[in-house]
Amino acid sequence: MTRPALAQLVAVLVRPAAARELSLADWDLLVRVARVASLEGRLQATIEDAGMLPDVPPAPRRHLHAARVLADRQHAMVRWEVARIHEALAPEAIPVMLLKGAAYVMAGLPSAPGRQFSDVDILVPQARIQEAEQHLFVQGWVCEGYDAYDQRYYRQWMHELPPLTHMRRKSVLDVHHTILPPTARLHPDPALLWKAAVPLDGFPGMYVPGPADMVLHSATHLFHDGELENGLRDLADLDALLRHFAADDPHFWEHLTARSFEMDLARPLYYALRYGNELLQIPVPDSAFRALAVARPASPLRGLMDGLFRRGLKPHHWSCDGRLSGAARWLLYVRSHYLRMPLHLLAPHLMRKAIKDHRKAKREKSEP
Repeated sequence: MTRPALAQLVAVLVRPAAARELSLADWDLLVRVARVASLEGRLQATIEDAGMLPDVPPAPRRHLHAARVLADRQHAMVRWEVARIHEALAPEAIPVMLLKGAAYVMAGLPSAPGRQFSDVDILVPQARIQEAEQHLFVQGWVCEGYDAYDQRYYRQWMHELPPLTHMRRKSVLDVHHTILPPTARLHPDPALLWKAAVPLDGFPGMYVPGPADMVLHSATHLFHDGELENGLRDLADLDALLRHFAADDPHFWEHLTARSFEMDLARPLYYALRYGNELLQIPVPDSAFRALAVARPASPLRGLMDGLFRRGLKPHHWSCDGRLSGAARWLLYVRSHYLRMPLHLLAPHLMRKAIKDHRKAKREKSEP
């Protein structure tokens, strides 16, 4: 089971009234864990929405307030960046789909309040991605700091351009043409994403993914791409999305599981529902697990993945770590690359990356 600080953080996220039961010492460690997990702002929003903020002692309340102010500032910056992206691409009739945090904020979803993030992710049709890059370049977004190998890695094997950084604002933009690399073992069809996309009010030519696809992309980003640094935060996103969409549509769970097979993303969804239910008590109906039964791994592999994800999804904080936490995260990192690239590409890529990281560490160590 979870250690006390993580258990208390989860308890407050699931049942905000649990905030009344915490001592000042409890809060001291809980806030530290929430900060490492990028959940401070979400924690503040959850407690405030439940009317429990006056029950939080003044010192931790100040930390939570500061995190919420930072998140709100990030949201304002995202709205500004989205407007600038629209100005750059709308005159060329290049459709844009917002992904992840930017989509949550612009669509006003319950997963947005307090959500912290550092970049904007968008999807454009593959046939127009070079054109989109050119028009974004004119508006100040440039690709910098990537050598020839990295450029080829992104442009030939990956599902996105190298990250673009705005020359003045230093905002980071990730431009995708699909949600998984073409070399990955799973093959979601971006045409299906576009067919179900929802227009974004006030921004003609801009969209957010349909409800089921938004959940599937979040699950895939976490359980296939292996982005586990903010694993608990991403599970909290899924919790908010699932509760919201299920409340709006009585057939949502049936549609979600069917869509996961149509998009070839049933396995990531299975993992998201399994560990989301286990760690955050996401209310998943038995019918959803039955529908996904054919997508779950066989017993030996399921036991291994339980051991890895139950460690890897915890915040990277000493109070949450066990003896095997580091090994679990490393194995999940290798797994994510293995799922993205065939072995004949993966082995030399990891070797090259290890050499580059070693040289970088050596240079930094030698600098005064």
